[in-house]
Amino acid sequence: MQQKQGFLWLICWVSAMGGLLFGYDWVVIGGAKIFYEPFFHIGQSAALRGWAMSSALAGCLFGALFSGRWSDQYGRKKMLVIASFLFSLSAYGTGAVDSFAWFILYRIVGGVGIGIASNISPVYIAEVSPAKVRGRFVSLNQLTIVMGILLAQLANWMIGNAYAGEGGMVNAESTEWGWRWMFWAELVPALLFFALSFVIPESPRWLLSVGRGGEARRILARIGGEAYAACTLGEQEQASPESPAGLHVGSLLGKELRGVLVIGVVLAVFQQWCGINVIFNYAHEIFSAAGYEVSDVLMNIVVTGCTNVVFTFVAIHTVDRWGRRTLMLFGSAALALIYFFMGCAYWWGVGGWPMLCLVVLAIAAYAMSLAPVVWVVLAEIFPVRVRAAAVALSTFGLWTACFVLTYTFPWLNEKLGASGTFWLYGGICLAGFLFIRKRLPETKGKTLEEIENELVGKH
Repeated sequence: MQQKQGFLWLICWVSAMGGLLFGYDWVVIGGAKIFYEPFFHIGQSAALRGWAMSSALAGCLFGALFSGRWSDQYGRKKMLVIASFLFSLSAYGTGAVDSFAWFILYRIVGGVGIGIASNISPVYIAEVSPAKVRGRFVSLNQLTIVMGILLAQLANWMIGNAYAGEGGMVNAESTEWGWRWMFWAELVPALLFFALSFVIPESPRWLLSVGRGGEARRILARIGGEAYAACTLGEQEQASPESPAGLHVGSLLGKELRGVLVIGVVLAVFQQWCGINVIFNYAHEIFSAAGYEVSDVLMNIVVTGCTNVVFTFVAIHTVDRWGRRTLMLFGSAALALIYFFMGCAYWWGVGGWPMLCLVVLAIAAYAMSLAPVVWVVLAEIFPVRVRAAAVALSTFGLWTACFVLTYTFPWLNEKLGASGTFWLYGGICLAGFLFIRKRLPETKGKTLEEIENELVGKH
């Protein structure tokens, strides 16, 4: 099969821009808080500060839950267009308002965009990618997420330095304008994504599922040639004869699909409950507990961010060689071991560079395994007739787990101490390792139709 790599790379990169904006929008709020909190006079209210930081999560849950059904009805491309519009609207509106209520509203709008993008971008890429390179291309979504995170950190640092007063202090000008430009900077990639989302074609597998075989054949031929188009058409007609139009959530809970849905939801939740995101969300607390000063903490955050990007490239180059199951078994086992040593280090009062090394190792293991590969597996394991809806439910579980993880860490840290908390996360990683070994088959090199026949028939 002669694949037209240029066209495939183009449409996958455009779709993956949803991941870049996902990463940027999720992280920019952290750098902006030092400026918008005094502007809105919420510095003395822990509840309002927490609501400002987490309000986007409410939109995430809504977008993730409903985007699957909308995608099955109206197509993957239309949902990407909507997500890009919501990112653009949120970026402009959040920076333009003078009212805290409107600030929260636009943050929720951006959260809806995150929820849609986190669901639809990997599904779209999986549905346009040939089996032999599908893992690599779906992993682009995770790469753009971590690139978006770094882009937000860079924008926050540059804008913060430009508006901070002498000695890095917050002044009247920075309070008025610093946070606004941090959000407005997102307009550049958001508007580019909005424009390019009109250029990419619709998912050929979705077109086939709604009876538009002629359009699907033309798109598949552009991706892999006429022979590839004919082969894919034949496989999907045999594997997924039903249209998604009449399906609903109850269809996912039926005996035929219940087992594969359990795999998807458990893996999505495990990606969050493995504990790695607390290192990003509470980096200051973690490194401070290890004995670092504020300036060193900021440097360490940059180190962890760079590690995240580098090892995401490792995942892209290994996911189609080593396999999804192998990488996830490696990642869960490695995190369990690293967390055990982190807990011991906190217990014995070991800080400094040994703790930094353990944190970097944990992020490296996560970035090359659970972070990208869970998205690959979620985009692969569900039948096309319910794929978007099933990924939506799994993504909803992921964001719910993210909420639970984020808000329980301070409580766990207080009750169990840093050592006990990381030992608990290590136990969760061990349980995840056992689940993956027992329930997840290898999907490397298989067509989506072959995976459907294996998993739906098995469960």
